Amino acid sequence: MFGFRLIKKDTSTAARTGKIITPHGEVDTPAFIPVGTVGMVKTLTPEELIDLGAEIILGNTYHLYLRPGIDVIKGLGGLHSFIHWERPILTDSGGFQIYSLSSLRKITEEGVSFRSHLDGLGHFLTPEKAIEIQETLGSDIAMILDECTPYPSTYEYAKESMELTTKWALRCKRVKKREDMALFGIVQGGMHPDLRKESAQRLIDIGFDGYAIGGLSVGEEKDKMSEVTGATAPLLPEGKPHYLMGVGTPEDILNAISMGIDIFDCVMPTRNARNGTLFTRTGKLIIKNAQYKMDENPIENDCLCYTCRNFSRAYLRHLFMTEGLLALRLNTIHNLYFYLNLMREARKAIEEGRFQGFKRGFLAL
Repeated sequence: MFGFRLIKKDTSTAARTGKIITPHGEVDTPAFIPVGTVGMVKTLTPEELIDLGAEIILGNTYHLYLRPGIDVIKGLGGLHSFIHWERPILTDSGGFQIYSLSSLRKITEEGVSFRSHLDGLGHFLTPEKAIEIQETLGSDIAMILDECTPYPSTYEYAKESMELTTKWALRCKRVKKREDMALFGIVQGGMHPDLRKESAQRLIDIGFDGYAIGGLSVGEEKDKMSEVTGATAPLLPEGKPHYLMGVGTPEDILNAISMGIDIFDCVMPTRNARNGTLFTRTGKLIIKNAQYKMDENPIENDCLCYTCRNFSRAYLRHLFMTEGLLALRLNTIHNLYFYLNLMREARKAIEEGRFQGFKRGFLAL
């Protein structure tokens, strides 16, 4: 069964540590979730993810529904068995992907009509269908179907979008059957604090196992994202997990942790790795730059990831410039280690009552 235990609260911020309990294991929070959209975290094996410290990964309803198809995954024992991952899986409902296909979809109160980005065939996704798919996948944590409010939007549109998400949330809650699968509500409302407050309260009234803040990191300014997160996070029930969807940079994550957020996901570490951009404590390192041609140093001197323990910047640059597939793997190993290790350090700092200093020190580098 699903559960959440709050362990330690920071004294000077809203940061906290906790533990999420699922049928496939526990997740220490604050936690970063590597994105495995179509049933894989690109370039890495499940064993490598475990070695990096990943306790949970994310799969996507929209993409898995289109291929290989729910019947295939069901026939092969569910998503955990299909992808050889025995730890928890959180599945996004597909709302964000449908949002990104604005030219291929039509939203009504009943659901979303959309055309596949793969072959152009038409599909219809309802809140009920989104839950059915996630239950069939075997998700440990499922998300309601929501409309990700675009940015910028008028107040009127943001309110209508929030109303629709709330109606869909109730429908999702009513049709959920699996008691061992958690269901999270998603707070919407655009950049408007009053709509966010209304959305949060109505979702709390419905009652969910956790609460997510959606509709951010969609093109708004950083200070606006921080403002909305800071206004919304305190509205969420203390005894439930708080999830900030699709965020983000290490700086964004640390700031959100200080506001009481527990869970994060983002394609940034893996996508940047495949583009040759590596994360370090002093900023991003672009490995293709000529200055690294003869550089014998690792990406980061004190990093304990497999890549930094064994390979130089010069070699990594050579791999990337020659389009070697090993470059993508080694870069991804480093970036995910960086993110997951940041979460480990943040948890330790909270437990030791020094998170504010830890955050300030990191951001000052």
